[in-house]
Amino acid sequence: MMKDNRPVLATYQTLPLSRRRFVAGLAAGGTVMGLGLGSRLALGSSPPRGGPPTLRGKHFNLNIGYQAVNFTGKERIATAVNGSVPAPVLRWREGEQVSLRVTNNLAHDSSIHWHGMILPTNMDGVPGLSFDGIKPGETFEYQFEVNQSGTFWYHSHSGFQEQTGMYGAIVIAPKEPDPVSYDRDHVVVLSDWSDEAPEDIYAKLKKLSHYYNFRERTASDLWRDVKEKGVSQTWQERSMWNQMRMSDTDISDVTGYTYTFLMNGVTPEDGWQGLFQRGEKVRLRFINSAAMTIFDVRIPGLKMTVVAADGQNIDPVTIDEFRIGVAETYDVIVEPSDDSAYTIFAQSIDRTGYTRGTLTPDASWTAEVPSMDPAPTLGHRDMGMGMDHSMHGMTGMGSGGMEQHDMSKMSGTDHSKHSGMQVMDHSGHQGMAMPLGKAGFGSSKDITHALTEFGPQVDMRADSPQSGLDDPGIGLRNHAQAYGRRVLTYRDICNYYPTADRREPSREIELHLTGNMSRYMWSINGIKFADAEPIHLTFGERVRFTLTNDTMMTHPIHLHGMWSELETGDPHYIPRKHTILVQPGSTISYLVTADAYGRWAYHCHLLYHMPGMFREVRVS
Repeated sequence: MMKDNRPVLATYQTLPLSRRRFVAGLAAGGTVMGLGLGSRLALGSSPPRGGPPTLRGKHFNLNIGYQAVNFTGKERIATAVNGSVPAPVLRWREGEQVSLRVTNNLAHDSSIHWHGMILPTNMDGVPGLSFDGIKPGETFEYQFEVNQSGTFWYHSHSGFQEQTGMYGAIVIAPKEPDPVSYDRDHVVVLSDWSDEAPEDIYAKLKKLSHYYNFRERTASDLWRDVKEKGVSQTWQERSMWNQMRMSDTDISDVTGYTYTFLMNGVTPEDGWQGLFQRGEKVRLRFINSAAMTIFDVRIPGLKMTVVAADGQNIDPVTIDEFRIGVAETYDVIVEPSDDSAYTIFAQSIDRTGYTRGTLTPDASWTAEVPSMDPAPTLGHRDMGMGMDHSMHGMTGMGSGGMEQHDMSKMSGTDHSKHSGMQVMDHSGHQGMAMPLGKAGFGSSKDITHALTEFGPQVDMRADSPQSGLDDPGIGLRNHAQAYGRRVLTYRDICNYYPTADRREPSREIELHLTGNMSRYMWSINGIKFADAEPIHLTFGERVRFTLTNDTMMTHPIHLHGMWSELETGDPHYIPRKHTILVQPGSTISYLVTADAYGRWAYHCHLLYHMPGMFREVRVS
């Protein structure tokens, strides 16, 4: 939730520092040493190649403060925990009671949310829902029993602090013997950093939603399309995109133009380094703690066996590549040879940048860094078109290495009224609710749109959304054929343990992820969070949530306090996740058992979408 206005940090990042302004900011938060700054504040600092420190035990003292960092050659001020970006790795044990004294040394409110943890609502760390936040100079003590194991993470839920460095990993050892065998493990925290103040980034997006997209179509692209497709088809395609006020190259809102992508707080120029010894099986715990960036991860020369998703053990799946949405976690096992070093390569979904590390038996060895894949472009599938359009018109490889659709087979069609992603004419739809295509997860029930989805918050909708279960995502769909790389899909994920609650849901809650891209407005069912009523659940009930993504952006949706049990087709081994990636123009469903009283946050985890695409879930 966007609660505080962060005036001091915004000033630090956008204006020259006067001594008076700087000291005033520090005085509001505490002493220099109390902030964990020391002499490094003047000199700037970057994390060591080995990544952040690790804290173990049951009792922790965490200090939130300002920290000088230098990721780009320019000194900036980050929001750090115990002087570290990322924050220290916290290692707990299942079944133990932990206490964490968190002191806020900032000049404004702060908080910590324990992402994916099942705990009492007053310990969840969401200002305005769970508690009042942590005021400047104050200490709040989190106390809860650790009733789960696996890979999780923590981050601020106040303002834009997450973007400025306030995130860290949690690793919980299981009470019972671990079914996964390995000799060594490394935490791999992926993130995005900008020298710009996050308030400035958000303001630019509100003024011009494609501000950071430097891959807009050019005159040379136009002439190329005319030569390949003819004037008529090119004109129809361009008209369709113009009516939607969106470009088929708008994959990410914020790109490598302003972002430096980090692995364990280390830039791709330096490269994080993880060591192993001969014959070891290595567990890599991947966490996407970025503010806005979805990553595609591979390790050239190594197969990866995925053994856990969002901290939950799954049946092992051997793959070459996986997509990790913002806030998701995946654990993989690799068996590297001791005669080689390997590059852990994580490229952004829009291919505007990457981060990387080296897995090596010798600290002096390096590995070749692969080239990024071609930049993808949006097609009919991402516009929510049905199978009749998304399959029959396919002509193989198009630009950017992504499958394209032959629009010439639809010559003469008015694409703005076409059975696909429709452009909203608000003047003619007041008071209407229209049935749309079938739900992609196999439901026979028509998807409907609420009256609110025909207002100014919504400028497009998916007419025939497909299931997102078998879709690896834009930019990955042809990788098996083109590169011989098997890509993980949600359909591949099968829970290691039997489904705990096998009841059929008593009701279904249908929600549409909506937006007006040209105005940079995000919402659910066309209603932004400030105007929305809570979603009410009765304690103990089992509910199906069905999400339809009417936008052409990929949204990671996170429910606090309860598991989201992804319906993949096997009701006996349903995978439990805390964050669900919803592809553009697609639909997906999951089951929730309302087993936690209280007020819980439910939102898109893309930081600049969160102010609008957010709901309160109230269990009573």
